[in-house]
Amino acid sequence: MEIVDYLRIARRRLWLLVGVPVLAAGAAATLVLIAPQQYTATAYVAAPALVGGAAAQQYTGNQAANQFAAAFSAAATSPRVVDEVTAETGVAANRLRSGLVVSQVGASSQMEITFASADRSMVSPVLAATAERALAFLFSSQVAIATEQVTAASTDVDEATAAITAWEDENEVTQPDKIYQATLNELASLRQQRLQMQAVGNGRGVDAATEAIEAGQRRLDTIGPKLPDYEALLAQRDAATSALSSARQGLQAARAQAQAADPTEVTSVGAVRAVSRTRSLVNTTVPVAGAGLLLAVVLVAMLELLARNRAGEPPASPSGDPTPPPGPGPTGGDETREIPAARVGRATPVGQVSRTAGRVYGAGGSLEPHPGR
Repeated sequence: MEIVDYLRIARRRLWLLVGVPVLAAGAAATLVLIAPQQYTATAYVAAPALVGGAAAQQYTGNQAANQFAAAFSAAATSPRVVDEVTAETGVAANRLRSGLVVSQVGASSQMEITFASADRSMVSPVLAATAERALAFLFSSQVAIATEQVTAASTDVDEATAAITAWEDENEVTQPDKIYQATLNELASLRQQRLQMQAVGNGRGVDAATEAIEAGQRRLDTIGPKLPDYEALLAQRDAATSALSSARQGLQAARAQAQAADPTEVTSVGAVRAVSRTRSLVNTTVPVAGAGLLLAVVLVAMLELLARNRAGEPPASPSGDPTPPPGPGPTGGDETREIPAARVGRATPVGQVSRTAGRVYGAGGSLEPHPGR
């Protein structure tokens, strides 16, 4: 089919091509006009210290702003935040999800939260609660986690200290590692003194030094086998103490981050305004009218196809002409030519022939064999 054929079909079905989009757009416009007046406002969340700033822990580097925007958007619409905002404001959870729009301002770390509702008095409270709960979800939880880490590290230190105390009570010795080291130093000094006394011939001094050396050696023999267990307890306590120090530093940083995310400092809610019905009409009716036109085109195509099937028309060839019925080729069967009505009843002129079933009619209409057969 060519363009002329399509235009002919469009003119014949013009009522359908115009009526369906008009009806669809009219229905959409009616729904928009009879719907309650909507009100909207925008809340802005600007916390530059949280992204690449001094208080930033989670969001650093070249992609910090995009990471913060993605995390904040996910937090603002998460089930936990939605449930908390619902409990605080009384707005249904499904209404919050359908009315909230969270977006990033350009490539910055600033976020926008927009909410639309038929109840003007609920727009600002919902925006404020959503911003506060989302920030708390992202940063206050870090404080809670850091606090738990500090508590766990403190418990480990207390347990390690208690284990050391129990070992000392059981073995009736305090700080055996220091005693062992002091005894080693003392034995080295006594041996040096004994050598000096032997050199000057002080026998009594040599005997006293020898007794002291033997007593010190007995202490070493008593403490030495037990010292590895005590050193293991000391290493455990040192590790717990180091973990506690690290946890306290993390808690301090988390508190600084939570302070930088204080909603009263980083959040501002704009004025509530009525949603323009004209914009709503345009945004609604134009897509609906387009969909109606597409539906009308599909209906016209289906109606034309049904009409052709009922009329028994042969399918169109790629060039637009009806496909001729299959028949015998040049070498098979009879080849019949249609004789115009003006020539019916007239004799075939001399020199002109017509072929029918492989026979040749000469002058006067006599049947002659075909020259090629």
